[in-house]
Amino acid sequence: MSDMLRQVLTTALDELGVPFAGDLVMRPVGGGCINQTYRLDSGPHAYFVKVNDPSAYDMFTAEVEGLTAMRESQSVRAPEVIGQGVYGGRACLFLEYIDLQPISARHAALFGERLAEMHRTCAKEFGWTRDNTIGSTHQDNTRRTNWTEFWAENRMSFQLELAARNGYGGNLQRQGERLLAALPGRLGAHQPEASLLHGDLWGGNCAADAEGNPVLFDPACYFGDRECDLAMTELFGHLPAAFYESYHATWPIDPGYEVRRDLYNLYHILNHLNLFGGHYLHQAETLTTRFL
Repeated sequence: MSDMLRQVLTTALDELGVPFAGDLVMRPVGGGCINQTYRLDSGPHAYFVKVNDPSAYDMFTAEVEGLTAMRESQSVRAPEVIGQGVYGGRACLFLEYIDLQPISARHAALFGERLAEMHRTCAKEFGWTRDNTIGSTHQDNTRRTNWTEFWAENRMSFQLELAARNGYGGNLQRQGERLLAALPGRLGAHQPEASLLHGDLWGGNCAADAEGNPVLFDPACYFGDRECDLAMTELFGHLPAAFYESYHATWPIDPGYEVRRDLYNLYHILNHLNLFGGHYLHQAETLTTRFL
């Protein structure tokens, strides 16, 4: 299979007009569970490619739009898109290869400043030009002018309905109904700007390049409350303290963030419940109760 795939990728690079010399060396890259990912080396050239079934073409197209938007914000680095398409029955997304390293305390302050700058790229409405995916779950980005309505309908209701279809009824759905009823009172007074968000900003989707510049990748972009990105950096551990200090110094957040953080992270926990199963049920119920 690797030889067949190598030939497919070689043909794709040739069709894209990408420079490469000699045999293509293909090395698997770990870290993802949705796509097959490889580093491609040919002479002095190195590329990164994601490979999936042809049905992933639209998912890759949405990713391209997100990466492009983040780069155009002229704030953080995002991988340059080389090309995408379906080749030999495989959907492929080719990106520049970047040598990445974890965001350390030394890099964290710059990342906080740059993320705040990215969030200053704003739109008039919440949502995005197209739907995309959060993990492998469909993400509804229908645009709305009211943030509370967007979060209730496009985010929480969608995940709760999906959870019900997946067999998670009972207490979670009862709590979910209470939460949706409480949102206008709890969230309505908070009127954030519609900031450009990465959308899936856990520690595995951000890093630093060799010069220490922050790099964002694997986005699920939309325009929303910038606190959503900050909240997710706290969901599966925290970034270094210098990141938060620098972000708040560049653009302070509004009072009440700690309550909204739990609400915003509940969306991701519900998504994990729908993707990976009942291990996340207790955490979803706990976060719902805490918000209520």
